[in-house]
Amino acid sequence: MVADDKSPQLSLARTFAASAFSACWAETCTIPIDTAKVRLQLQGKSSAAGVNVAPKYKGMVGTMATIAREEGLASLWRGIVPGLHRQCLFGGLRIGLYEPVKNLYVGNDHVGDVPLIKKIAAGLTTGALAITVANPTDLVKVRLQAEGKLPPGVPRRYTGAMNAYATIVRLEGVKALWTGLGPNVARNALINAAELASYDQVKQTLLKLPGFSDNVVTHILSALGAGFIAVCVGSPVDVVKSRMMGDSTGQYKGTVDCFVKTFKSDGITAFYKGFVPNFGRLGSWNVIMFLTLEQMKKLLRPDA
Repeated sequence: MVADDKSPQLSLARTFAASAFSACWAETCTIPIDTAKVRLQLQGKSSAAGVNVAPKYKGMVGTMATIAREEGLASLWRGIVPGLHRQCLFGGLRIGLYEPVKNLYVGNDHVGDVPLIKKIAAGLTTGALAITVANPTDLVKVRLQAEGKLPPGVPRRYTGAMNAYATIVRLEGVKALWTGLGPNVARNALINAAELASYDQVKQTLLKLPGFSDNVVTHILSALGAGFIAVCVGSPVDVVKSRMMGDSTGQYKGTVDCFVKTFKSDGITAFYKGFVPNFGRLGSWNVIMFLTLEQMKKLLRPDA
């Protein structure tokens, strides 16, 4: 994020706390859209006796309405516990470490605007590091979100987040908690770089234009731009990540195999399946997160 040179900088601990809180709040507000996105991404082409069957879920609003009607409104927040686990770790690390890593890449003697390539490099680095730590939380979140309405008498695979962690380790091994790490690192490194670097760049550009200042309007415009760019860049690997994490049967042998099988069965458009809810979620997530982060940073500054 563009720093104000006139304001004291936050300590790493305060930056992490502000980032983790902002990410958790954005997650809580937007997880129903994320649940719809996951269901749409996991939904392949259906057929029975050679006849195509209409997909169960259609569109962001339609998917959320179907889930609420069939499974109850609370089901839209299924996965919120591991989602918050994820944001505490992933959000806190990727956002909290962005400024220190960016400063490390440009050097202490740098004067003037930070080059865009350095911002992208910092975003790639912190995104990859953070999701490597947080991958188990992401896996459990997707598993819980993917499970829809079950037939009568059929128990759910997991009774909750902690049970999911334990069950996966017991039945599939500890290594299974890092299922989908390859596409997850690719997705989150790309999206993190797209989000943070574009927010930084758009905000920096807007602040140089007449009539713009470091206020809510600038933050909203910067966040929306960041969300749109992030979805365009990360959607294909996001679909692969969701399919690999939602697969507990061993259908996919790896990242490339999942890409190939998805393309063969559903075509190129499958990689942008759920694009609207994905942007709806990332756009709103970014607006909520960055607005909250900017206020938290002001609140936690030593001179506040």
